[in-house]
Formats: sequence, C-alpha cells, structure tokens
Amino acid sequence: MGGFRLFWLLFVWVLGIERGVSGLACNWGLQSTHPLPPNIVVKLLKDNGFDKVKLFEADPGALKALGKSGIQVMVGIPNDMLASLAGSAGNAEAWVQQNVSNYISKYGTDIRFVAIGNEPFLHSYKDMFTQTTLPALQNIQAALGKAGLGKKVKTTVPLNADVYQTDSGLPSGGDFRPDIRDLVLKIIKFIQDNGGILTINIYPFLSLQADPNFPKEFAFFDNKANPVVDGPIVYTNVYDANFDTLISALEKNGFGQMPVVIGEVGWPTDCDPNANIDNARRFNQGLLDRIIKGQGTPKRRAPPDVYIFSLIDEDNKSVEPGNFERHWGIFNYDGSIKYPLDLGKGKALTQAKGVKYLARQWCVLSPSAGVSDPNALAQSISQACQYADCTSIGPGSSCSNLDPQRNASYAFNMYYQTMDQRKDACSFNNLSMVTTVDPSQPPCRFEIMIDIGKHELSVSNKVPAAGFGSLLLVSLMLVLGLANGVH
Repeated sequence: MGGFRLFWLLFVWVLGIERGVSGLACNWGLQSTHPLPPNIVVKLLKDNGFDKVKLFEADPGALKALGKSGIQVMVGIPNDMLASLAGSAGNAEAWVQQNVSNYISKYGTDIRFVAIGNEPFLHSYKDMFTQTTLPALQNIQAALGKAGLGKKVKTTVPLNADVYQTDSGLPSGGDFRPDIRDLVLKIIKFIQDNGGILTINIYPFLSLQADPNFPKEFAFFDNKANPVVDGPIVYTNVYDANFDTLISALEKNGFGQMPVVIGEVGWPTDCDPNANIDNARRFNQGLLDRIIKGQGTPKRRAPPDVYIFSLIDEDNKSVEPGNFERHWGIFNYDGSIKYPLDLGKGKALTQAKGVKYLARQWCVLSPSAGVSDPNALAQSISQACQYADCTSIGPGSSCSNLDPQRNASYAFNMYYQTMDQRKDACSFNNLSMVTTVDPSQPPCRFEIMIDIGKHELSVSNKVPAAGFGSLLLVSLMLVLGLANGVH
C-alpha cells in the first residue's frame, strides 16, 4: 500500500508539472459597457488555470455561468448595501436566499465565501461604513446559518492595507489604525469564531503612485531594491513588508493564527507614468512566480490564496482614484492578451474564444473637416468623452503619442463604439466620418466593441461612469491641441 501511495503522489506531482500551475485566483470585475459574455469568461478562467474567483457583486449571469464549473466563488456585497443588511435580519436572509442558496441549489455554483463590503474603512470614506459593517457581517452570518450553509459558506470583510500601520517604519511595528482598532478587532474575532478568513488588499503600485520618493525597485519582486532590515528579517519588496506588517498587527492582538488571503493585488497598464505594459508584466510575472513556487512571506511561510486584480479591463469603472482604474486587467476588455505571462512550465496565457465584434469600422475626424470654430470641435470632443472612455489619451497614457487630429478621432471612435456603431453616433457637427481603415497607431489601439446583440445579452449601465474632472481635463487638452495644431 505504501508503494502504491508513493507512486500515486509522484503521478499527481508529474501531472501538475505537465499542466503548469493550478490554483490561481483572480477578481472578475463587471463594470463594462460591453462585457464579455459570462460563459466566455468562465472558459477564459478555466483555460488559464484559475480555480477561484472573486465577484464584487452577486451578478446573476456570472453566478449562473460559474455553476458546475469547478471554480470556487467569493461573492461580494457592495458597500451601499451594508446599511440595509445591518438594519434588518430579514433583509440579510432575503439576500442570502436570492444570491447564495439559489445559485448553489439551482445551478451548482460553488460559493465558498461572502465578502461583506469592500474596503469599508478607507480614510476617504470618512467613517461612512463604520456603524454598518459589523452588524451586516453578523446578520449575513446568521442568515447563512439559518439557510443551512454556515459550514459550507464562510464570511470575510475585504480590507485595504490602510487599516494597519507601523510607527517604527518596520513590519515588526505593525498594529491596527487607532481610530478603528477596536472595531477591526471585533470583526476579526467574529470572523475567526465562525471559521472565516481575513481578506486584505495590497497595492504596491499605489504605494509607488502616491509617493514620489517611494523606491521604485521595492515595488517589484526581482531583488533589485535596497533591502529593509527588520531584526533578523530582510525585506526586498513592499508586498512582503506590507503583508508582514499585518501579521505583526494580528500577533500583537492575539490573532497570530488568523487565516489571511490577499483579496486584490496587481498592476495597471495605462494612464499613469508607472502604469504600462512593461511594469505590469514585470510585477505580475513576479507575483505568479511566487504563487507557482508556493512562496509565502518571512513571517508566514505558507503561501496565502492570492486574488489577482484583475482579470479584464473595465471601461465603466469609476476613475475617481485615477484614470488607471479602468486598466488593471491582465486581459483587454475583450479577453485578448495584453502581454505574455508564464503560468508555469512554459504554459502561456490563453485568450478568450468565441468573441463576436461589431463591424470592422471606426469613426474618425474627417480629413476635410474645417476647424474655423474650435468651440464646435471642443463641444464634440467633450460630448464624446462624457459618454465614452477617453482615459487612454491623457498625459503619459498609451495614446498620448497621437497628434491632435488623431486625438479627436480617438474620442469620436470611443463614443461611436460605445453606442454600438449607431449611424447617428458618428455625426459630430459634420466633423467626422466612418472609415474601414484601422486608425490605430501602436501602442494606441482604436477599439471595436463586442457585439452585445450577437451574444444575445442585455446590458445595463450602458453609459460609462466617467469622472467629470478627468474628462474635463482631457477635453481641454484636446481642444488646446487641436486649436493650435490643426489647420
């Protein structure tokens, strides 16, 4: 029996090597004007070895498509629902019945966790959710128990890394933020008592983006940074240092064995000087290499589950934190590959299959367009960027190399595509025309959107949630460039 067991273990080990890495996890965001059909996304996940996924909301299409897929699901509850769930046990029971029990029983969806809110204690929220997060957690946990799911489905609260800090500047000095320390400890104890996990979001990119003095190499994993020495431990990247600051905070407060997962970590590819393909590939490949090797941190050698942020770009996501928010995906909006990644033993990324597109045509600034009235042109560009994603033509972005004419064309085309290439969507005061000649100028890509009709999907929130400040800035830059550069 011992010989057979050894043979079987070796067989499984070899099989794992042949297939490359298994057990990857990621976030599947749904804030898109033209989302990939859920069944195509699930196939994309499976083709690339993802067996865990986190949803920020209980999207019916996604939860149905994940049924019997072999993918474990963490389903989120948005912050704006916390008050309702905190104030009524009945509301929590109804939510669990509709969004958990229903999909488990009818579709075989393997829901393992419910995430209560998302980073509810961010400084920028100014205590908006401090009174509702714990009661909502308690009510959802009770509702899961009442539904007979308490042992199968666990709860968590995804927290941003700003809930802890270190006065010494070293990971060993970690403790929770004084203003929310008592509340966070109550939440952690409740989750631990009910067999749940602590979820933390770590963003080395944001550390770099927020502080001009942050040492860039410390954001990556390839040991090129000047190390940070904390007693006997040497840190060569901020990911390890950040995570171990949390572990120190947990140890200080009697929760040294609390299970922790990384709920979000990744790198965007556009709309910031540090957000580009090279940096994203460097960071995410380093992250994948750690996952493949089963590498933990100096204080926690066992590797946590790591949910990569994000699977695909979202052109309808809020840009309030920055225009880069729409460009976190390792895949483009349509599931095409942005950059190569090695998933282990030479296994490469696989792009989405079966995607159907609108006609191969674009809306551009007409060569014969007169610009004697710059205000009319400015209004047209402003209209386009109000209803479509123009983030890639901002300073330092992938399309910032365009001349003023192509800038206008980019704005016109994004509107035209967002509006499903409607005939009246390319009529900007007689300044535009439809062309079948691809105006893309690498690295700037003029998109053609997914054909929602061909995929027989209905789309809600068709108009992007554009940030007024960033759009106004983009529009003004375009106007100034065009007024001075087009003759």
